[in-house]
Amino acid sequence: MAGELVQDILILSNGPGEVSTWVRPVVRSLKQLPEVANGQPKKLRISVVLSPCAHAMGTEKRVVESFPEVDRVQGPEHFWRFLLWGKTAENWDWSDRGVVLFLGGDQFFSVVIGKRLGYRILTYAEREVRWLSWIDGAAIARPTTTAAPNPKTNSKVRPIGDLMVDAAQTPLPNALTETQLLRLTSSHQNNLKLSEAKSKAQSPTQSETQPKVQWVGLLPGSKAAKLMQGVPLMLATAEVLARSHPHVRCIIPVAPTLSLPELARYGDLHHNPILTNLGNVTARLMTPSDQTLPYLETDSGTKVYLWERSPAYDLLQQCTVCLTTVGANTAELAAIAVPMVVILPTQQLDAMRAWDGVPGLLAQLPGVGALIARMINQQALKRLGLLSWPNIWAQKAIVPELVGPLTPNDIAHALQPWLENPGKNRNLRNLLKETCGTSGASKYLAEWAQDLL
Repeated sequence: MAGELVQDILILSNGPGEVSTWVRPVVRSLKQLPEVANGQPKKLRISVVLSPCAHAMGTEKRVVESFPEVDRVQGPEHFWRFLLWGKTAENWDWSDRGVVLFLGGDQFFSVVIGKRLGYRILTYAEREVRWLSWIDGAAIARPTTTAAPNPKTNSKVRPIGDLMVDAAQTPLPNALTETQLLRLTSSHQNNLKLSEAKSKAQSPTQSETQPKVQWVGLLPGSKAAKLMQGVPLMLATAEVLARSHPHVRCIIPVAPTLSLPELARYGDLHHNPILTNLGNVTARLMTPSDQTLPYLETDSGTKVYLWERSPAYDLLQQCTVCLTTVGANTAELAAIAVPMVVILPTQQLDAMRAWDGVPGLLAQLPGVGALIARMINQQALKRLGLLSWPNIWAQKAIVPELVGPLTPNDIAHALQPWLENPGKNRNLRNLLKETCGTSGASKYLAEWAQDLL
């Protein structure tokens, strides 16, 4: 419209975790800002530029494009041209007023790009803020984050809370209910019909004693290094649970950066030979022709259902307990107060290559990469502290962490108390709520960006 003031927010991000748990809640809060500045109508244009990431799955651009609040997106393949020369692949125009908002990658990128565009620079970080003298603001997740001991630069640093809490606690439209989940799984649908038929011939007391279906969420991660070990080990654990707890059903909330065939390959011996060391359970992808969920079916007939809608917080809230790898998953589960068991299997150390910086590059070298990865991981395991975000936040072990050459029986045994003791389960949920705190970080960050504009 005539006289409309265009203001640019350029978001720099990179990997799947940052896109889902940082970018998503922030762009939503940005679009909720007032549409008038100093009495003048304004348009807030949100652009997202992705930088290369060793952990990326290649579909991050598509995920960001699905966010209705984002106006334009550039993939990581065009990043270096933009960083070095300021040229985007589609020759984007820029207004004379804007903010570069760092939400993942290398913090120096925001300095280079912000100075070139003449924009203010706002950085969000979990633990460490760099280049403080060159930026205009630094939002940190918690007050314990370290920064340079310079009063002039430290005045730029504000603790605002954790964006991952916002991502998890944002209400979803048409949230999944327990009844809907049962209807979406064919075996449960049959079980319900059988249960209804039996209940007609039973007294109310007898029918009420039938065990309620309990869901166990399996979160193997979104990066290849984690999926390679997580998927086969979790499939084997699902088989153990199927034998010991017949009323338990397992489901995987599939990362938005993964397709179902890609996920299924990690349960296929031809594509993932190390699964023989991780329970030796293979599975094939099944896609029913009706409206029920797809699933991975093991050779023994155990079904692990697959949930594709993202974010999957409404599904996870239906779970009694979740089994997860180390990473952003633990923060998201904590934010919605879902009990978890966190695993870090070590029987295939040369397969664990999800490291940043020089170690990550060395671990990818042909020929010697596997040996280097094994050496790096052996040294890292000796210095392991608390692994999951809720334990790091609480500075004590409030959720179980299993590290070592784990077996499916080990993991199923660790899940058992949370499935069989409602009081223990309830106490952990309350403790997670206390540890995570309240949401609001994305709103604060959006308002700070508006102030800089």
